[in-house]
Amino acid sequence: MEIPLSHFEEYIDEPLLKRGLSYFKNGFVHEPEEIRPGDYEAVVEGSEDYTVKLSIRNRVITEHSCDCPYDMGAVCEHVAAVIFYLEQEELGLTQNTKKGSIKKAKASSSKPSKRKTLAQQVDDLLGKATHDELILFVRELAAKDSLFRDLLLASFAQYNPNESKTLYTKQVKTLIKVARGKYGFLDSSGAEYVSNELSSMLGLANHYIRKGNHKSAFFICTAIMDELISALEYADDMDGHLTDTIYDAFDTLATIAQEDPPEEVRKLIFKYCLTSFSKRSFSGWDWHLNFLHLAAYMLSTDSEMEELFKRIAAIPKSSEYEVKKAQEIQYDVLLKRKGESVAQRYLEQNIDNPSFRARAIQDALDQKDYEKATALANEGIEQDSGYPGLVASWYDWLLKIAESQNDTERIILYARYLLLKSHNPKRDYYQILKEIVPPEEWTNLVEAIVQEAMERKPYYRTDLVASIFIREEWWSRLLDLVKKEYTLDQLAKYEKLLAQHFPSELADLYAERIIRYVENHVGRSHYRTACKYIRKMIKLGAREKADEVISQLRQTHYRKKALMEELDNV
Repeated sequence: MEIPLSHFEEYIDEPLLKRGLSYFKNGFVHEPEEIRPGDYEAVVEGSEDYTVKLSIRNRVITEHSCDCPYDMGAVCEHVAAVIFYLEQEELGLTQNTKKGSIKKAKASSSKPSKRKTLAQQVDDLLGKATHDELILFVRELAAKDSLFRDLLLASFAQYNPNESKTLYTKQVKTLIKVARGKYGFLDSSGAEYVSNELSSMLGLANHYIRKGNHKSAFFICTAIMDELISALEYADDMDGHLTDTIYDAFDTLATIAQEDPPEEVRKLIFKYCLTSFSKRSFSGWDWHLNFLHLAAYMLSTDSEMEELFKRIAAIPKSSEYEVKKAQEIQYDVLLKRKGESVAQRYLEQNIDNPSFRARAIQDALDQKDYEKATALANEGIEQDSGYPGLVASWYDWLLKIAESQNDTERIILYARYLLLKSHNPKRDYYQILKEIVPPEEWTNLVEAIVQEAMERKPYYRTDLVASIFIREEWWSRLLDLVKKEYTLDQLAKYEKLLAQHFPSELADLYAERIIRYVENHVGRSHYRTACKYIRKMIKLGAREKADEVISQLRQTHYRKKALMEELDNV
């Protein structure tokens, strides 16, 4: 949640705001350190000492976190206390020291700091310390701090002659451990930290690829993917930092595959893909099936092909989508390695796969075997009767077959059916009908379609009827249709088309629905919506009518302060 410093009080619950102010006034907030430009860290004394981190850009807090256990909302009292510290000059606040004296307000720390940031101080120190001094410091710290030691060893794993995936796995685990903190949860800020650090690792992997070191790049990508997919179980990844990093790691792995890596690495990638798919560690994500695609791309021998097919055969039948997609991968492998006849036999054995059925229909059409194409489409309609989208696609094939045969009667039959049934049409069935139906029969056909659409249950096809009225330019009928709709959004959808013909009637409809909308909705955002439509009335030239609506709303809802304020802005 972003928090503008100019009115941060509106974003924090009042009890937390009061406690935060108390922490600040009582001197429990240590002076914030600017880690890098715009990023601050401060310790707040409470039942324990808690660390607050804030990122500020253009006087807006873009990121905030605290390592306290508070989990009842986005902002705790410790974050509020630090904000008060940063804004003390703007707010004219003073701070009591623990002895009871008064501290004068300091310059707001949300403004650019004149003193060096911690990052700059570190750079200065590294520039002055000798090589031997740094080695001694690192050696002694590594001996005392196991977490630092693990991070050090893993960060420079490329210099280890016994390099393996384990070394990079350890590095990723250490980064996650550092970011999780003492409560073991990876919050949004921690997830971003891990993602940023691993982006550097992936940069190293891409460097290895350019240098021809595909094995090290493979170790890095797979270590990142395996550890992050586990970390997602105890992480707040609403901003997608971790998932984006997994996508990047998989893309880098695919890049290795496309680079024609050495045989050892090819086998590693193939085995990793099959193992990951069998473990189902990535099930529910795109990567799960992508492992099959990549394994199919990497396989080189018939025995590897059989290994892949065994994994496909083991997919639970209940995972229908996964089964169908895996069959398509197997077909492509057979076509590439065993030839068209073997692949075609497999296709026919699994013709219930919609992708295979569509391919078979197209093949029959290409061979002008219309009887076979028609039979396949009709079988699809029967087989997939519970899936309206698939049924519509098989009718579309019947339409294509009829078009190939110039069968006018069936073209009209199927195009009419699809016009009425398809909510996501593949083609413009209305135009197909218009181009083939004789002009003298057109109006009667359209009227019949309109009547059927309005009578169709359980869902009336008013969207279709409206589109027909628009294409036929039957504006008065479109207005009558819109009158039956009860939402402001529906009315606004056709406003541009109706305003030039019926501005007064449109304003009347807005007036009626605005009043009903305010009666049924509470809250400032809804009041703003109502006022937006009042402004539309004014643009239609109905200022007097708009004033009547405003007057009625003021009389009926005079207790709603937020509504009164929004009406003042019209």
